[in-house]
Amino acid sequence: MTTAVTPQIPGHEEAAQATPSLARRTLRVFTGNKLALSGVVLLVLLLAFCYLGPLVHPTEQVLTNLSQANLAPGTAGHLLGTTDLGYDMVGRLMVAGRTSLEIGLAAGLLATLFGTVYGAVAGYFGGWVDAAMMRITDAALAIPAMFLLVVVAAIITPSKGVLILIIAGVAWLSPARLVRGEALSLRNREYVQAMRMMGGGGARAVFKHIVPNAIGTVIVNCTFQIADAILYVSYLAFLGLSIPPPSADWGSMLSAGITYTQNGYWWLIFPPGIAIVLVVAAFNFIGDGLRDAFEVRLRK
Repeated sequence: MTTAVTPQIPGHEEAAQATPSLARRTLRVFTGNKLALSGVVLLVLLLAFCYLGPLVHPTEQVLTNLSQANLAPGTAGHLLGTTDLGYDMVGRLMVAGRTSLEIGLAAGLLATLFGTVYGAVAGYFGGWVDAAMMRITDAALAIPAMFLLVVVAAIITPSKGVLILIIAGVAWLSPARLVRGEALSLRNREYVQAMRMMGGGGARAVFKHIVPNAIGTVIVNCTFQIADAILYVSYLAFLGLSIPPPSADWGSMLSAGITYTQNGYWWLIFPPGIAIVLVVAAFNFIGDGLRDAFEVRLRK
């Protein structure tokens, strides 16, 4: 009885081995970036501080206590002192951090998702569809983002959901333009042309070929969008357009602390300011590391 031997296609084994090797190379480039790793560690520590910290250090963050207002750090058991309303500063940083991170993450992801689909559709179909969609994008980009944010936030009562939609509404323009450029190149690739010749529609081309092959650009841009969204939250809060109390975010804490600059209450200013800088730097470091890693993959 003879055993059938499956013929080996030349180069098949090399191709099968290339994918895991390429994935390992991409991961090695990212983990070899010390700033990227420091960004990951910093982000994990901030998330643990905001979400696990209240379990270790529970505080009252709803009812005010004016008799304990503006206590210096180390007074009456308050490690970083108290705010102008008597809230424990450490506990306030945790509560405010959750708000800033949740709005930033949700707005950044929503903006990236919508911008990716918008740009992929415009780039793939081209022609008058691309021209019309990109003119809308150009017109929106001509208006300063902060101006739109301030106007809309002043008209609508700010809440967590409203701020997410407002910030995502001005942040999707950048990923749309980036993905549109990728789509213009990808739509001429052989596998896309072959799919069209077999009767595949535009939706299949966009979601099965264009978007997956532009995922590197999308992921890198998403990290920067989240960082920008957190800054937008801080900008609006600093201008007094934040979520009403007892909710808080780092920007509103910084805005309230500026009032007491002349009094020397430094603990009302530096902790929220440093927290904003750290979280934005963490996302930027991660984004830079991902960009370097994906560039190596694309060169390969």
